Amino acid sequence: MSEAAEHFLAALTPAQKAKATFDLRDAERRNWNFVPLARAGLPIKEMSPAQRLLAHALLASALSQRGYLKATTIMSLDEVLRDLEHGRGPTRDPELYYVSIFGKPGGLDAWAWRVEGHHLSLNFAVAASGGVAMTPSFFGANPAEVLQGPRAGLRVLGVEDDLGRELVKSLNEEQRKIAIYTNVAPREIITGNARKANALTPTGLSAAKMNAAQRKVLQQIIEEYVRRYRPELADADLKKIAAAGRRNLYFAWAGGVEPGQGHYYRVQGPTFLMEFDDTQNNANHIHTVWRDLENDFGEDLLREHYDQVPHGN
Repeated sequence: MSEAAEHFLAALTPAQKAKATFDLRDAERRNWNFVPLARAGLPIKEMSPAQRLLAHALLASALSQRGYLKATTIMSLDEVLRDLEHGRGPTRDPELYYVSIFGKPGGLDAWAWRVEGHHLSLNFAVAASGGVAMTPSFFGANPAEVLQGPRAGLRVLGVEDDLGRELVKSLNEEQRKIAIYTNVAPREIITGNARKANALTPTGLSAAKMNAAQRKVLQQIIEEYVRRYRPELADADLKKIAAAGRRNLYFAWAGGVEPGQGHYYRVQGPTFLMEFDDTQNNANHIHTVWRDLENDFGEDLLREHYDQVPHGN
């Protein structure tokens, strides 16, 4: 990851590097979002072909094959939106994804980086010890399913949608009374782009009250979010989730349970929160987020660095 960042920075002009780099403690690092707006950082649109390849190499250094495919396909959906909207609404451009580097990669100090644009926000922090934090992690899709044209049938986040529905529909009447806390889904993920995520209530149905088949689907949902990232990173986080107790996991649902109905679900445990929302654009517009309740933006990883290295005020 550090090598990929160093190669990317080495290929930039001084003006480009000034746009792309920030101090590690710059407030911009926590200024994350997932809506179509101008951002700090260097956009792919302003890169040469060679620089774009290096930016994608950096992205691929953190993601699994599955995750990289999801991320790049999400970027490409802005072309679909541009065709559907005929120039109305926000600017749709698959090249308006911004790369930002915080601190200096490759040295003895901690550093961080971000790739962000419409429906994609990938945030990483790398400790001097080599530990990596990878949340907030946001993947979205509009349209959730492409309904017409040469890409009809494409569902970038279809697995996340299908697994959530499979789990809620497997619940018996008693379980549903606990898991489904309202018949009206929220218009957005509840945590939005909050700088700090907190556990949500009501918590929903405990994994301890699920049967083995239901717990298996719950685990599949968790892995679908976490395994967007390269195997060793995903494995480390899954071990952390397991250590906190699989029976301390909860599943909550809001809205309808049939395809085409607005719906929302979340999975949370002592250390993490995952949200899924599909209500906008006639329930064809998905937002998903994974937050680490203890280590978003590498808060725990970087604390030692902040304590040991002088950074002024």
